[in-house]
This record gives sequence, structure tokens and C-alpha cells, in this order.
Amino acid sequence: MAFGSWIGGFIGYMFGGSLGALAGIVLGGLFDLVTGGSSQQQRIGDFDGDGGYDGDGYGNGGSYGQRRPNVNERGSFLFSLLVLTAYIIKADGRVMHSEMEMVRQMLRQNFGEQAVREGEQVLLRLFDEQKRQGAAGFRNTVRQCCGEMAVGMNYGQRLQLLNFLVMVAKADGTVPQSEINALRDVAGWMRLQPAEVDSMLNLGGDSLEEAYKVLGVSPDASDAEVKKAYRRLALEHHPDKVAALGEDIRRAAEKKFQEINAAKDKIWKARGL
Repeated sequence: MAFGSWIGGFIGYMFGGSLGALAGIVLGGLFDLVTGGSSQQQRIGDFDGDGGYDGDGYGNGGSYGQRRPNVNERGSFLFSLLVLTAYIIKADGRVMHSEMEMVRQMLRQNFGEQAVREGEQVLLRLFDEQKRQGAAGFRNTVRQCCGEMAVGMNYGQRLQLLNFLVMVAKADGTVPQSEINALRDVAGWMRLQPAEVDSMLNLGGDSLEEAYKVLGVSPDASDAEVKKAYRRLALEHHPDKVAALGEDIRRAAEKKFQEINAAKDKIWKARGL
């Protein structure tokens, strides 16, 4: 995924709003550097024949049901991921090597090798912008961006964003309270249920206690309540919810889905269901 295929399309796709403004600040110079200043041509295709913008799916006209080409949707997802990653990584005031390595791994697996190099440059610029705005200012920017993501992405896509962020937070083996608070910030701003954070933090755990936390129910819950909780998770986290973002991201969602099913199986076995 080269600059010309995701940054150029993304800037046009997300034109306007806090996320688009942040993209202009962070991505503009990088795009011009790589493409030799051809960003204007990339943006022209995102306007309708009358010279007006025909809707970006983020509340700026048009309908989200009329989706852009997949490359633009992937680009918006990738930039959103990098913005939120910058917020989570710096929540404890440090940039850990393990966290950056997890970001590289996610970019490599889900967007390709070139995205690793480009994503790192974007992330460094986001850190610079965070420093320029100050912690409170950047937090407000991220809050506004999350509001736009909540309008423009379906619930399953937002859940996958949160899942990637939890993976970054867990990269060094422990998740400090400051990062948990930041994850809960992001979840709330994206209009996800707060319990989703606790659920994802316990994915991949070995204990029955962690399995119950994945499903978001108490060990004292009835069989009917446990089954209802699982059905809700299965519906919300189904890999088809992110199919429009590409097969690689769908595979990441499948892994998450398998971990949810593993937690369910552990509970079902303990209860004799």
C-alpha cells in the first residue's frame, strides 16, 4: 500500500472535519515528498462533476451506504489506527520499543511492508503534533476524531480498531492504568460499550476468570445470561463486519473471533453445556 494509493485517497475521502484537518497537517508534507507534489491530482477525483464534494460518510454530505473504493476505506482505517495508536502509546508518557514493534507487526501483517516504513513516519509526525498541541489539546483532537469515526465506521470496524489498540497496549506484557484509561476514552468517544475494553484485555487468557471477563458476565450468571452474552459478541465481532477493509484485516478479525470462541468453550466446558 503506497503513499499514492492510501494517503492521497484518504485525504480526499476524509476531506473536512478534525480527522481530515489532522491528516492535512501530518500527511500533507509526506505525500508531497514522495509523489513530487501530485496531491492535487489525487484529490480531484474525490469531487463530483459540479465541483462539490459528494459525501465522505462522516456526516459531511452523501451517504455512508454509498461507499468509496476499498482503497480509500482502508486508508481511512489505517490513518485512524495511527492517530489512536499515538494517543494510546503516549498515555503513560513513554514510547516503548515493544509497543513500536507491535505497531510494525500489525502494519506488516495487515497493510504490507511498505506501510511499515510509511506508518512509522506518520506516527512520528503524530507524536510531534501531540507535543505541539500539548496533552490536553491532543486529547481533545482525538476525541473529535473518534466522534467522526463513530459516524463513518460500522460497529465491527470500530471494534477492530479497539482490538488493535489493545494489542499495542499489551505489547510489553503489562498495561498501566493510564493506558487502560486511554483505551476507555477511545472506546467511549467511538460510541463503543465500555465493557469492550475489559473484554479485549482478557482475550487469549488461560483462566476461567479471564474467559468470563471476555464475555462480560459474572461467574454467577445463569446459563441463559452467558449464552446471551456470547451471542451478542458473536454478532458484533463477526469477521464479515470488516470485510470491506480487505482480507488481511478480516483475518485479524477472525483471530479475535477465535479467541472469543475459545473463552466461550472454556466456560461451556466448566458448566457442562
